[in-house]
Amino acid sequence: MAAIYRRELKAYFQSMTGYVFIAFMVLFIGIYFMAYNMMSGYPYFSYTLSGMVTIIMIGIPVLTMRSFADDRKTKTDQLLLTSPVSVAQMVLGKYLSMITVYAVPVLLSGICPLIIKLNGNANLKADYASLLAFFLLGCVYIAIGMFISSLTESQIIAAVGTFGIILLLLLWPSLLGFLPTSAIGSAAGFLILWSGIVFAVSRITSHGPLAAVLEAAGVLCIAVLYLVKKGLFERALTNVLEKIAVTDVFQNFASHNIFDAGGLVYYISIIFLLVFMTVQSIEKRRWS
Repeated sequence: MAAIYRRELKAYFQSMTGYVFIAFMVLFIGIYFMAYNMMSGYPYFSYTLSGMVTIIMIGIPVLTMRSFADDRKTKTDQLLLTSPVSVAQMVLGKYLSMITVYAVPVLLSGICPLIIKLNGNANLKADYASLLAFFLLGCVYIAIGMFISSLTESQIIAAVGTFGIILLLLLWPSLLGFLPTSAIGSAAGFLILWSGIVFAVSRITSHGPLAAVLEAAGVLCIAVLYLVKKGLFERALTNVLEKIAVTDVFQNFASHNIFDAGGLVYYISIIFLLVFMTVQSIEKRRWS
């Protein structure tokens, strides 16, 4: 794993991708910091980080698009898949290399709250807690990008797909208002969600009978629950989906000054899930 980590990290800086990403992030952190904290006088660095949430939507797809798609296109993935290193170690090595590149501008931005402190009042605990949440949010986005990259050999498709999913996650709280709140609408929504999950399982495992059993079991459970306790489905779809809003955890830190420990665990859980899904995606291709 260490060898793959060093290889990938070196590749990011040999191709200039790492330098461009770091410069891009530092540039916009500086712009937001000057606008919000220095010129407008806001004492919270979290204002700057809130602005950066939309910027990483552009930067992270560029960072992650080549992680597996490039190896797949150039066929160098065959060398990695036949090496004595396990798939899990290979995925972790690539993931940690991207985290390292992302961590550089985040660590550099850690100077900003100290600059605020030198010029007046500052809230260092809140600012550094927000910075931690921002870092983990970026780690979630990188895990998403890595998984998308493992599904295709086109870097453009990987970048656009990652951008689209991150955009969807940013708009998620607003989109929930368009979902049905009636019992029948919520039941239909859960059926669609379950079918999507089963399709993903089928694509990763290539196990048709398992997917069929899961689909039938899910449909049966939802139908029985709807017939037995229809009132349970009132606003159930929106209530469930609003709990998984990824950006809400960061906003608890940045906007409400709440240290959401459960939210950090939620971020870490998503990362582990996406890394696992990436491993399964590569394993499927390894034996296909």
